[in-house]
Amino acid sequence: MRKISKWIVPALLIVALLLGWRYLLPDGAGPNQQPRIAYSQFKSIVAQGEVAKVTMRERQITAALKRPLALLPGKPAVSGLRTTVPSIGDDSLLPAMEKAGVEIGVSPAEGSGLSQILIGLLPIILIIAVYVWLWRGVFRNMTGGLGGGGGGGIDKFLDRPALRERKKGSKVTFDDVAGQENAKRDVSELLDYLRDPGKYLELGADIPHGVLLVGPPGTGKTLLARALAGEAEVPFFSISASAFIEVFVGVGASRVRKMFDGAKKNAPAIIFIDELDAIGRIRGTGIGGGHDEREQTLNQILAEMDGFEGHEAVIVLAATNRPDVLDPALMRPGRFDRHVTLELPDKAARAAILKVHIRDVPLAGDVDLAVIAAGTPGFSGADLKNLVNEAAMFAARESAAKVTARHFDEMRDKVMMGAVRALAIQPEERHRLAVHEAGHTLAAHFLPHADPLHKVTIIPRGMALGATQLMPEEERHTLPEEYLKDRLAMLLAGRSSERVLLGSVSSGADDDIRQATVLARAMVTRWGMSEEIGPIDLRESEEHPFLGREIAQPRHFSDQTAHEVDREVAELLREAETRGVALIGKHRAGLDTLIAALEDKETLERGEIETCLGPGRPRKAPVRAEDVARDQAKKPDMTRDEEEPEPPHESPASKGARTSAHKVKPV
Repeated sequence: MRKISKWIVPALLIVALLLGWRYLLPDGAGPNQQPRIAYSQFKSIVAQGEVAKVTMRERQITAALKRPLALLPGKPAVSGLRTTVPSIGDDSLLPAMEKAGVEIGVSPAEGSGLSQILIGLLPIILIIAVYVWLWRGVFRNMTGGLGGGGGGGIDKFLDRPALRERKKGSKVTFDDVAGQENAKRDVSELLDYLRDPGKYLELGADIPHGVLLVGPPGTGKTLLARALAGEAEVPFFSISASAFIEVFVGVGASRVRKMFDGAKKNAPAIIFIDELDAIGRIRGTGIGGGHDEREQTLNQILAEMDGFEGHEAVIVLAATNRPDVLDPALMRPGRFDRHVTLELPDKAARAAILKVHIRDVPLAGDVDLAVIAAGTPGFSGADLKNLVNEAAMFAARESAAKVTARHFDEMRDKVMMGAVRALAIQPEERHRLAVHEAGHTLAAHFLPHADPLHKVTIIPRGMALGATQLMPEEERHTLPEEYLKDRLAMLLAGRSSERVLLGSVSSGADDDIRQATVLARAMVTRWGMSEEIGPIDLRESEEHPFLGREIAQPRHFSDQTAHEVDREVAELLREAETRGVALIGKHRAGLDTLIAALEDKETLERGEIETCLGPGRPRKAPVRAEDVARDQAKKPDMTRDEEEPEPPHESPASKGARTSAHKVKPV
């Protein structure tokens, strides 16, 4: 029946074209059509004896001529013509044609009155047919059968979404979620309730109705929800929040009801809503005065989550990296009772994540996951997965049998700084670049509290012409003042090296100055590291905990205080630059050797750097991953006041590698 209905509208269009053929074409157009002339001219041609035969139909006359005749000068001759008799009639026409010997024929009228009515109603019938066809075929599928029944749209979408992982044949468990032990512990408590809710109900305990997973992108929020479903082996309803929203009003709320009804019927069950901030934003800020489709969908979710009864073992999981924009009614107890934060993994967690992702990757004997984990601080689980995949692809391009440490090292540089660029660098510019990067390297090598060096290169990558990479040997949860001052000196040492050795500076220090200024301002306005200003919060923006960017906030201090802040920031930067110049003067010979080696080899590893500069500061013994795990197990959970104060405006890659790059300044 559905296949037949597809041909109804095209068939009606063909019939309409056939019935109205003569009405759709203008006079004189189309096949076998004679030109139409004035009635008076027709009578004149009859009187001249040029007409051989006429056919009369009501008031229409079609005439065949005895010989081709040109009706107008310069026009082609015609053998036939048409005209219309005046409505008042002409009694002299028939006698004139009989006198001229014209053969007269009469044709019947063109249809009955009923056929004329049907032809007049044909456009209306076509419009109604097209409307019915669109409603049944398109609108019903898009709105999920709302108002029209049927089994399209949302019925197909949520018919059997449960047990999706087992249908795919790839059951995900908590073993696949590495590096998030605290989050797994909080979520795994729900398993016992889903498997045996009776013992909780007997004691009057209410399981959390909703669990909100928050954290930076790539930390495994969706993976943790899939693992919970795989461990619990219960129906798992999964949908993205943006799928609730359609252009048709009421569709989102209907989809919410459909999904929650399905979960209640299959209880115990799990509902997972990904990217909750797409519909969970604070109400009253949308278009339509609070009555837009998004807010109606959110209202329906609030009503459904408040309506669970004790016997309905349904848990709602949701994931977002923007908890700051969610509606307070959604966050209150009774809806999302428990908030689970997934953080960027530490060194031990990164090693565990790498073990998960290299299960199917053949590794060479020189690959040490602990070394890779130490060199990727700030990487999320998704970043580490991408690193392993890129290394495997790089090895495949070289037709290697196994993935080596060189493949991982090369791909880490590509992920952090970009791909190698082929640039035609002039010799004097290349020498300045080597002087700049050697200054960074010298400072990092001798400053007592700076992070250890990993490598230095003058090979252009991404937007950087060169880079000095540092590799922290331990995880930092607080940033001491002496460490920050050494970092300032290291950032500005490249510019200082240019000034001392070349007598001038260049635009290559653009990004170094930006990073140093941001860090110095944070020391003064956020962390109270200025004796003149003191311990007072003077920040003009708030760092978002998960997005890694600043959010502006109203200024709450005077212009005089702002002037003092600027003076203290400038003083910190000048002091850092002075320390860099002093180091360069003290180790000038080693710096010249380093510059020559850098120009010759373009990339120097840690051992080669030490050969050029000599022994640096005494190094601490490397921290083993098992020691870190043991210390963390003994340590209580950090309170909010003990959270790591990250320097603002640092991406995970730049924060992890502590890279100082000589960048191209746009002209």
